[in-house]
Parts: sequence; structure tokens; C-alpha cells
Amino acid sequence: MGDMTNSDFYSKNQRNEANHAGEFGCTLQELRSLMELRGTEAVVKIKETYGETEGLCRHLKTSPTEGLAGTAADLEKRKLIFGKNFIPPKKPKTFIQLVWEALQDVTLIILEIAAIISLGLSFYQPPGEGNEAKQQDGAAAMEMQPLKSAEGGEGDDKDKKKSNMHKKEKSVLQGKLTKLAVQIGKAGLVMSAITVIILVLYFAIDTFVVNKKQWLPECTPVYVQYFVKFFIIGVTVLVVAVPEGLPLAVTISLAYSVKKMMRDNNLVRHLDACETMGNATAICSDKTGTLTTNRMTVVQAYVGDVHYKEIPDPDSIPAKTMELLVNAIAINSAYTTKILPPEKEGGLPRQVGNKTECGLLGFVLDLKQDYEPVRSLIPEEKLYKVYTFNSVRKSMSTVIKLPDGSFRMYSKGASEIVLKKCSRILNAAGEPRIFRPRDRDEMVKKVIEPMACDGLRTICVAFRDFPSSPEPDWDNENDILSDLTCICVVGIEDPVRPEVPEAIRKCQRAGITVRMVTGDNINTARAIAIKCGIIHPGEDFLCLEGKEFNRRIRNEKGEIEQERIDKIWPKLRVLARSSPTDKHTLVKGIIDSTQVEQRQVVAVTGDGTNDGPALKKADVGFAMGIAGTDVAKEASDIILTDDNFSSIVKAVMWGRNVYDSISKFLQFQLTVNIVAVIVAFTGACITQDSPLKAVQMLWVNLIMDTFASLALATEPPTEALLLRKPYGRNKPLISRTMMKNILGHAVYQLTLIFTLLFVGEKMFKIDSGRNAPLHSPPSEHYTIIFNTFVMMQLFNEINARKIHGERNVFDGIFRNPIFCTIVLGTFAIQIVIVQFGGKPFSCSPLQLDQWMWCVFIGLGELVWGQVIATIPTSRLKFLKEAGRLTEKEEVPEEELNEDVEEIDHAERELRRGQILWFRGLNRIQTQIRVVKAFRSSLYEGLEKPESRTSIHNFMTHPEFRIEDSQPHIPLIDDTDLEEDPALKKNSSPPSSLNKNNSAIDSGINLTTDTSKSATSSSPGSPIHSLETSL
Repeated sequence: MGDMTNSDFYSKNQRNEANHAGEFGCTLQELRSLMELRGTEAVVKIKETYGETEGLCRHLKTSPTEGLAGTAADLEKRKLIFGKNFIPPKKPKTFIQLVWEALQDVTLIILEIAAIISLGLSFYQPPGEGNEAKQQDGAAAMEMQPLKSAEGGEGDDKDKKKSNMHKKEKSVLQGKLTKLAVQIGKAGLVMSAITVIILVLYFAIDTFVVNKKQWLPECTPVYVQYFVKFFIIGVTVLVVAVPEGLPLAVTISLAYSVKKMMRDNNLVRHLDACETMGNATAICSDKTGTLTTNRMTVVQAYVGDVHYKEIPDPDSIPAKTMELLVNAIAINSAYTTKILPPEKEGGLPRQVGNKTECGLLGFVLDLKQDYEPVRSLIPEEKLYKVYTFNSVRKSMSTVIKLPDGSFRMYSKGASEIVLKKCSRILNAAGEPRIFRPRDRDEMVKKVIEPMACDGLRTICVAFRDFPSSPEPDWDNENDILSDLTCICVVGIEDPVRPEVPEAIRKCQRAGITVRMVTGDNINTARAIAIKCGIIHPGEDFLCLEGKEFNRRIRNEKGEIEQERIDKIWPKLRVLARSSPTDKHTLVKGIIDSTQVEQRQVVAVTGDGTNDGPALKKADVGFAMGIAGTDVAKEASDIILTDDNFSSIVKAVMWGRNVYDSISKFLQFQLTVNIVAVIVAFTGACITQDSPLKAVQMLWVNLIMDTFASLALATEPPTEALLLRKPYGRNKPLISRTMMKNILGHAVYQLTLIFTLLFVGEKMFKIDSGRNAPLHSPPSEHYTIIFNTFVMMQLFNEINARKIHGERNVFDGIFRNPIFCTIVLGTFAIQIVIVQFGGKPFSCSPLQLDQWMWCVFIGLGELVWGQVIATIPTSRLKFLKEAGRLTEKEEVPEEELNEDVEEIDHAERELRRGQILWFRGLNRIQTQIRVVKAFRSSLYEGLEKPESRTSIHNFMTHPEFRIEDSQPHIPLIDDTDLEEDPALKKNSSPPSSLNKNNSAIDSGINLTTDTSKSATSSSPGSPIHSLETSL
């Protein structure tokens, strides 16, 4: 029942059905029609056609518990008849499409125009003249330049396109860089135009006015060559000014970070998540498995009226109680949950399956008992009825039929929930005694609360016997899950990961607030939060339960108000007994808050299907690689392959490192840009020629773009990155300190370049290269200028490693072998170009003493860097920052419909592939309904342009409302409803589920106004069940 979406597959299988259907007694068409039916219709059809599900399994030659035999021949035969179990991947874009998208980049468009003009000039042959080397040089430079840029731009654009599948707008960093690149490009365009105009006017005035020459026809080729030369100089200035290396630097930095982050257990799905994480101001983290080890162990127990602070002696527990306890745990757990022997001798036993159930099974083994014989005696197919765990009932129950025809139900779940449904408890002799509300209150006070305060999760195990006749109405869940007899209460410890407290301290030091969002008891959550360091005694913080949180953020009409959330979230540190809806509400409330100056950047962890909306809404969503469902991973930006919180801290480091790497590259490139443009412009205007030739400019561009991108964008992160607060979304790319460095080094370089240009020939006692004839050979004078310029860039590249005014620019330089290789490699290539480049590079070989002077002047950059660092930035009031993104630019129009896009994307993912196959699985049967419920309730009215006064406008939708009285908030259980008759009157019982159904509730209970309430809140409503995985 594989690829149901492929028409070719259907046609092939229709031909095969007649031949092979007899082997299985069931055709593909029959299975397809069966899967179209839902609920009782499907059950009736199966009974009529096959006689119960066991009959269908016999037809298909499979086992309801063991599955397929798994032999190669059998599997091949099934693939031939039913198709492969395979979801076809989304068709990728073609190479031509990617190239075309890359060519839309603004920077590339400018370079493309320059390349076309220059290419045209290279084919231009003035009358009576051959192709001149100088023209060819310029053309070569222009042709090569865009190719190099296109490479960077294309790679960047591909990554941006990947990112845009997830979010419709550019990332903040991309937005800042694009704006900066356009501004610099415009400035370069103006400079190049002025250069050409001045050169043409100077030549015309000098030739035709001062020297009073006539424009003779025979002189036309010479004049045209001069004008072509002037134009090439202008285009050279433009190309040097355009920062085409910016996209390349971003791509290299992000790609390098993504590769390295894999080693730190961060699998990045969207590149922009790297740099966004660097600006994170809040992290909303799950507890189990993320902050804790997710290795559950029972460490305390209350059995037979005795509270044991450690595992009790098996002999101290009555035989009756022991038998009930072992049966209740062994049967009322997923049979896939097991405790296996350790892989290595001396290691811990392996826990497979649900970790809480593993803890309970481990408790059975600690009591010197074995659960396997019980399961062998009562295999899974003999279980009469199963009420699976969900966020409404907070418990799991399994019914078995006893030999005498009567029934016994075993239950387990959150102690404060299950105990309220107990009317008896087993005493020290193993006999049931009356368990009154006051007994329960005393037990809560003396047993459960002390356990919770020790950070233990408390689980109550209970049972109930039913007569054989009349058989109970199993769909009446409220009556079934009542009048229980408590067997025991256990305290399960999930130890805090040893590295988590230090990781949280680093986050707090870095200006990031960590919040725990968990479904656990408030006391357990608070105890774990204290152990982790999320909260500290004596601090002003809030720890709320989901019920209290919802009451505080809603007005009298039950609508959520942003103003109410703003009063809570700054101090909120722990949200306990919370549903996935509460998590989404909190995340959205923090992101949309305007209470603080900078918009909060929120990261969220999640592992369940229900966490999808919160993961999508967050700026960065982290899914659990081990415990996470496919839906959670699909909705996330980064997958934690080890489910460990400390990996999130490494993601913060890498994110900040990306931002700093781009800033380092900008500091270096803009210094080169300013110097190169001014030298080319001034030199051309004064000497009628650029001191730096076109091919030399190309080499300089290669140094400052490609090589510098590699060198500066691959700096490894350091712990020092976590010693400062987040930059914030509106912080300019170029700080005042960076601007001081850029202008300071530009002054040094320009002073020396112009000194060499105008008095260099006297200093070195060589011929002047100024005012040389049109096709004169390369001069030593201009070669020294070119060489000195490159040496200064090489040593300034070392200065650019520090952007916050640090003095030690060599700190950690040997930890980046790429940087060292590029600097040394560039120096070696420069020697080859100068000594052997000849006319193509406009270079004349230099003597050793001339080389020493060039290197000496370059080394002066390091000394000058120390001088600049000495000048306090606060004194330089005239310096301005650059690269700031305004609020309007930061939130594009597309983002207004972000949530609608999110659910549409999720639905597209759901519907991709064989949706019929998904329907066929019992665990998946309600997924589509829930997605529709999410869309109608959470998203349809959300953030519409005409109604943006509240962040939760879906609450005021005319047809739907989320009732705070409903048991969708986990802590509001039946006792709370009993205490408030008005709430009980408005509530509806949780829906019952089919036998062995393993659906999980979404935590959302929707009712329609008046006329529609009967249909939407009736038992069996699909809103009550949401899968944990797709």
C-alpha cells in the first residue's frame, strides 16, 4: 500500500492484481476502498468481508502483533502487488532555474551590465588598429569578475531559496547586507560616473582647448582608444566599489558553520537559523530529555500505607499487592517498551520505548520480579480495551478479560489526577480499604508533595474490577475511569543532565532568558528548574500552571489579550502542566510583545506533533532528533541530534560567530573598497591613468572577496562570544568601533599610496610611472605601489580578525588553519605575479630591497592598528554606524500572513505522498482533522491586516472559541469541575477511543456557539485526538 499517488503505479498494479490477488485473498482496490471508510463503517465492512481484523490479517498473511515475516521473497512479492512503502520526494529545481534565480541579485545585475559593456569593447576594433593588449586586459578583468561573483551570488541565492521555503522573508542579516550592498553600489556607480566624466573633460579641455588641436579624421582611432581607456577605468572603479563578496561571505560563513555545527549535534535545516540563533533573547525549553537525561528510575514508593524513600524489600510487600503491582505495570504499558541487557559489560540496562514506562518496568525488576511471563500469558492481541495516554485524561488504562468472564482494568497516570478517581487503597495486608477525600489530601501533603519537591515525577498505579454481566459501557469513559483502587504511588527520577546547569549559566550570562515549559507537576517542575539554575531562591520570578496561566491572560470573554501576557512573560520562568496550545500562546505572546525596546528573538524546543505550531512560530525551532516526531522535525529549523540543551548553547555560539565573521569581513572589505576607489579615482583624475590596473584590481578583488571570505568567515567560535548580550535585530552591521578601524586604516593606506605615487620615484631612485604613453611597458614605480597596496591588505586582514577594539589580533590565529593558509598562499602568489606577471599583470620585477620596503610598509598596518585601538571610540562623536535595518524593512508584508503560510505548508507536507496509506494506519486516522482544527481555530483569524489589535484574534472568531473551562488545560481535571458547577455545566466529557488506539490529544477543545455545540463537543469528536507522529 505504498505510493498511492503515482498513476503509473496504479496502471501497473491493475495488471498485476488479477494474477496475484489470489495469493493474499485481497486486492489493492479492495484495500483502497476499505481505507476510504472511517470509524464504524470500516469495522462493519471488515466484519462482513473478512470476519474481524484477524481475518483480514490472515488474508494478508501477516500478524497483528509480529507484523510481516520479513523474508526477501515475501517482501518483493508484496512490493510487486501493493507497491513500495515510499513517499516520493519533492521535485528539485533544475540547474537552469537556480542560475536564473541567482542572476536576479542586485549586485550581480550591476556586474552583468559592466561585463556586457566590457565584452563589447573587447571586440571593438578602431579603424586602422589591431586589438590592443590594454583593451583585452580590461575585458578579461570584466569577464572574469562577474563569473567569480556569480559563483558566490548563486550559492547564496540557492541557500536563500532553501530558507524561503520555510520563511517568506529574508533573514535579518541578509536584509542588512542587501541594504548595505545597494548603498555601497550606488556610491560606487556615482564615483565611476564622475571618474569617466572628469577624465573625458580633462582630456578634451587639455587637447582641444589648452593645446588647441583640431579633431582630424586620421586621429579618430587614437581619440577613441583614449575614450575606451577612460571608460574601462570607470568600470574598474565601479567593479571595485561593488561589494559582490558580501553574499559569498555570508554563504561561506553559514555553510562552514552548518558543517561544524553537525559535530556539535546541531543538524541545521534552514541556513538563516544559524545567524538568528545568535540574536536569541529567550529559549523556551522542554524538560524531559532536554534538560534531563530521559532515563527514568523509580527511587521512592508508597505501598501498603508505607512511604519508602528507596526501593522497598520485596519481602515487605504483601503477595496480593505484589501480584497486582506487577500485572498492572506489565500489562498497562506498551508491549514495545522493554528493559534490555546492557550493550557493554558493567553498563546500565538499555531502556527501549516510553521512558516513564521503562522506569516502571525497571521498578518491577528491582523488586526481583519479571514482567515477561505476564506478557506471555496475556499477549497484546488479548487486551480487551485500551484507553491510551493523552493530555486530557493524563492517564492510560488497559482492560483485560479474566478467566471467569469478568473484567479488570489497570490504570496509571499523574498521581494528582488518578488519586482523585480512587475510592479505595490497598493497605499493609494487601486488602482494599476506604480512601476518602481527606485521606487523599493527607497523602498529597505527606507523600506526593515531598516527592515532587525532590524533583520526582509521581505516578499512581490503580485497578478496578467489573462484573461480566452486564458488560460495562466502555465508551462512557467518565464512569469507567472512576471508583478505582490505588495499588501504589511511585516517585520517578529523571536526573538533570550534568552539563545543563553550566549551559544555562552561560545562557544567562549571555543575556538569554531560559524558560521551562513542561507537562509535569508544578512542584516537580520547580525543583528541576532550581537544580538546572533556571530559577534561584530569592529572585522575583513566576512559576505557573497551565490553568493559572490561561486564567491570567484571558479577559472576561475568554479572549487572550497581549496586554495581559505582557504582565506575565518577563517574570515567567516555569510553565507547568502546560499543553502544546499554551506553549504556542506563550511563544507568540513573547514575539509579538512591544513592552521591550528590542523585539524578542525566541527559540523553542519541541518533540511532539502538537509542538508543530510553536516550532513554526518561533524564530528558531529546535526539534529533538531522538525523541522527536517527523512532524516536529519538519516544522523545525534545527534538529538536536542528542536531544541535549547544551547543544542549544553551542548553536548560540555559532550564531554569534556568524554575525561576527560577517562583521570582520565587512571591516576588511570596506577598507579595501574605500582605498581602491579613491586611489583609482584620484590617480585617474590627476595622472590620466589609474595607478592600479584592471587586472591588478581583479587580483585585489579576489583577495578581498573570495580569499578574505574564506579566511575571516571560517574563524572558530570562542567562549568569549557568550560574555556579551545579544546584538538585537536592529543593531547596525558596522559599529562605531568598526567605522573607526575602517577609516583609520584607510587614512594610513591612502597616505602611503599617494606618497609613493607622487614621490616614490625619488625615494627609490627609479623612473616615474606617471603620465606614461598609452602602450608603454610596466614600470617599477607602479609595481611598487601595487605590491605595497597588496601587502597592506594582507596585514590588515590580520587586524580585521578583531572588531571590538581588542589589542591582541593574533589571539587564536593558529586555531584557524584556513586563515593561515590563505594569508601565506596569497603572499606566495603575489611574489609570482610581481616577479613573473609581466605585461598581462602590468608588473615589473622588483629588487630585494624594494620588496623589503613593501613588506615593511605592510607590517606598519599592525603597528597602526595598535594606535587606532588606543583612541577611545567615545571621543569620536562624528562617527556614524551603518547597516541598520529599520522596523519597516525588518517585517515585510509577507510576514503578515506568516501563520496562514505555515499551516498551508504543513498541510501540503501532510498531503504529499500517499495520504491514503496514512489513513490506513490506526495511529494516523485523526491527523487531518486535527490539522483542520488547528487551521480553523488557531490560524484563520490570526494576524489579518484589518484586525491586528490583538495577537490572538482567533479567540474572537464569531464561530469558534476556546473554553477555559474545558479539560484541554491539563491541570483542570474532573475535581476542578466538580468544585465549580458552572464549569461542569459547560464542559463535555473526553472522547472515547477505539480499542488499542494510540492517539494523543491535541490539548485543544473547540466548541461552536450555541447552535453548533452539540456536534462539536459530543463524545467521539475528532478534535480530541492528535497523533504524536506522522
